[in-house]
Amino acid sequence: MAFLEINQVRKAFNQNVVVQNVDLAIERGEFVSFLGPSGCGKTTTLRMVAGFELPTAGTIRIDGKDITHLRPNQRNVGMVFQSYALFPNMTVAENVAFGLKVAKRPAAEIGPRVDEMLNIIKLPHLAGRYPYQLSGGQQQRVALARALAIKPQVLLLDEPLSALDAKIRVSLREEIRSLQRKLGITTIYVTHDQEEALSMSDRIVVMNEGRVDQVGAPFEIYNQPKTRFVASFVGTLSVLSGTVVDAASGVLDVGGQKIVAGRGFPNAKAGDACAVSLRPEAARLEGFGGQGATTNMADHAERNRLQGTIEEVAFLGSVIRIKVRLGDNILSLDTFNNPGVTPPERGAKATVTFSPADLLVLEGV
Repeated sequence: MAFLEINQVRKAFNQNVVVQNVDLAIERGEFVSFLGPSGCGKTTTLRMVAGFELPTAGTIRIDGKDITHLRPNQRNVGMVFQSYALFPNMTVAENVAFGLKVAKRPAAEIGPRVDEMLNIIKLPHLAGRYPYQLSGGQQQRVALARALAIKPQVLLLDEPLSALDAKIRVSLREEIRSLQRKLGITTIYVTHDQEEALSMSDRIVVMNEGRVDQVGAPFEIYNQPKTRFVASFVGTLSVLSGTVVDAASGVLDVGGQKIVAGRGFPNAKAGDACAVSLRPEAARLEGFGGQGATTNMADHAERNRLQGTIEEVAFLGSVIRIKVRLGDNILSLDTFNNPGVTPPERGAKATVTFSPADLLVLEGV
């Protein structure tokens, strides 16, 4: 039995169904991210676990106990909000102590616990300040300490870093993950930021239009997406449209050029329209900075080759992203920046190569 069970949970507001029969089993101590675009149902699902929304149908259990219809203060969960939600008239220490006082913990327990939490978030010197005297990152640390002070069974975080600048977000997400591992607390983290989800999670739940499209480890979600939505939402993806030439062997025609998809087309026949996709790091630009060159002639012979024209070159620092036009298709590829090699120019002819095994043939397209 999983520590947190969400069984066939559904939520509708009048006739508008926002969460559709979500089934999840989360283990004790696991860090799980709900990832998806705005309106996909991830925050509503989180709020049902917290008790701020009641499911229209289904059950939620923590450690075997049915909490589906319990009020928020009857559930041992801690929640960190996107807006921090600190009390402006309370000091940092008073904010951290708030949940303990509501739970009527003895004063002899509250003081040491507040000190402990402030030390964990490395802000003991700011105990007497008010929220307006803190930076955004400091306020979010205080909100996290307040949620953890009550020793919750489950920690819920609703896009807690979205209001912070990029550098602080990276630093704070590392701190959150380190703290979660140290405490061993079961955590659900809601985000629309794929990099956050990929870097922090034990598993990712990708949601789309109220449904769970895929659940898996970050490596699996990125490299083995099950639907076009997952593949396109998680990471950058090039989609190549073409026509099946030989379904069994995976041969397809893309704008008059033939390539091979390693997995074939089990549900298609010759002449069917098809679409395959490719990650930018899987493609190489032949003749550019060694890209596409190989000492293994067998590997070179097996790689797909497509002729096209450089459409765009974007310098992203350590990475250069190149877009190549292939008739009606655009293919993106990434290569590491090499200061000794000048990037190709727009309009130049180009040959893109990639392995048949790297072409993704998606379900539900």
